[in-house]
Amino acid sequence: MTLSKVVVVGASAAGLTAAETLRREGYTGRLTLIGDERHPPYDRPPLSKQILKGDWEPERLALRPAEPLDGLDAEWLLGREAVGLDLTARAVELADGARVPFDGLVVATGVRPRRLPFGHDLAGVHVLRDLEDALALRDALSTAPSVVVVGAGFLGAEAAAVARGLGCRVTLVDPLSAPMVRQLGSEVAAGVAALHRAHGVELRCETGVVGFTEERGRVAGVRLDDGTEIAAQVVLVAIGSVPAVDWLRDSGLPVGDGLLCDEFCEAAPGVVAAGDVASWLHPDHGRLRVEHRMNATEQGMAAARTLLGLRQPFAPVPYFWTDQYDVKIQAYGRPSADADFRVVSGDPAEGPFAAVYGQDGRITAGLTWNMPREARTLRTQVMESAPWPHEAAPARG
Repeated sequence: MTLSKVVVVGASAAGLTAAETLRREGYTGRLTLIGDERHPPYDRPPLSKQILKGDWEPERLALRPAEPLDGLDAEWLLGREAVGLDLTARAVELADGARVPFDGLVVATGVRPRRLPFGHDLAGVHVLRDLEDALALRDALSTAPSVVVVGAGFLGAEAAAVARGLGCRVTLVDPLSAPMVRQLGSEVAAGVAALHRAHGVELRCETGVVGFTEERGRVAGVRLDDGTEIAAQVVLVAIGSVPAVDWLRDSGLPVGDGLLCDEFCEAAPGVVAAGDVASWLHPDHGRLRVEHRMNATEQGMAAARTLLGLRQPFAPVPYFWTDQYDVKIQAYGRPSADADFRVVSGDPAEGPFAAVYGQDGRITAGLTWNMPREARTLRTQVMESAPWPHEAAPARG
């Protein structure tokens, strides 16, 4: 297929990287980037850390200076939301009624925050996905003595750490047994729980939220399913996210938990996806949808190359990290709660350590806690599906 009009919907890390890759690989036709935010592409991981703390101001988030963006020779439609796709006519439909024609399309619309079925109309109840969300929450934390974070996954645990560092009284609530247990397994999750408790966070695990109390339109407390209530001037709802695919539901494209793609990130001829919104067939792990920063960049490149006919299965080693207090946790592969687990370096009771996860006698993931150099070694072992270390019986995750 000869391309003359490529449209990228989603002007964040995945979309920008796709656009840059198209130009780098020799595409010279018309290039349009559509983004529902008014900001040029910016980095999202610092929103729950440096921005929320007040260590950074928004200008530091920019993924590129103005000059490289100008060098893309692209049309930027920022603050313009895509609301539909006419696959037959090959056009993206915008909220203002405009139609943007394409012969090649990159879908990189990311995710939107999952919300509770109640309470989001109250002042003081926040979600955290974009820059405006982060700035609003930062302002609220500056005057809030009591904060409840609903959801103890990556985002909730990071935001709880920041709020505690700002001097707030923080309660972290989650229906599971420990923070990040689904992502890290029980052993490491227990360490995350101990870390938060050591910094003064109250954990209410295995507990659900059933409602809020209010005073004059503002949240005043959080009601739990055990009958107790926690006073709160600020509530952050961090219960996960859903892929931003509503605009595609009547398009004829395969939509489920994301835009469903093959191993080349292709959803239909001339239509590819990248980043948080993409559900693709990983050659080793089956169908995946990965919400992590490095994947957005790598998949943006892979999707653009597929669009240009440079087809190669997208088979990265999944990678993620989280920063909480003075701890950096890094992981390669796909840690799981039901995998074998073993510490291979250091001691979790004393400080930094490295550990591996495994199944069927092979290493499937590696994790480090304040041991960044060891992380590189574990990545190689995960890539090679190295044999499980047999010097001792593995602990079960």
